[in-house]
Amino acid sequence: MIILSKEQILNLHSQLIKKFGGIDGVRDEGLLESALNNSYGVYFGLENYPTVEEKAARLAYSLTKNHPFLDGNKRIGVLIMLVFLEINKMELTCNNEQLTDLGLKIAASLKSYEDILEFINIHKKVF
Repeated sequence: MIILSKEQILNLHSQLIKKFGGIDGVRDEGLLESALNNSYGVYFGLENYPTVEEKAARLAYSLTKNHPFLDGNKRIGVLIMLVFLEINKMELTCNNEQLTDLGLKIAASLKSYEDILEFINIHKKVF
């Protein structure tokens, strides 16, 4: 499984802000690291989220809810989910409206980690 580094996520966030507008930068480095550690963490030899789908869902949830960036937290949460799936040979068969709705509902606490995982499993296509 291929994972995204903190540096890659920071670079993607900067690109996202340049393309769609907003304020670039990290609001809280600890919350960014927490989102990544939670998603990629191994405790007592066991991964918290062992599958690609589980890690992608946790990244989307944690990056959105932790609010580590000054701006674009919903966008980066959804983007990182998509990029993580893509680099691990998966894509989602859904439209931009569904992705926007997902990001907004995560931020509003109307979608849980489990809901995101279900969304991924319903819409995933392995290539």
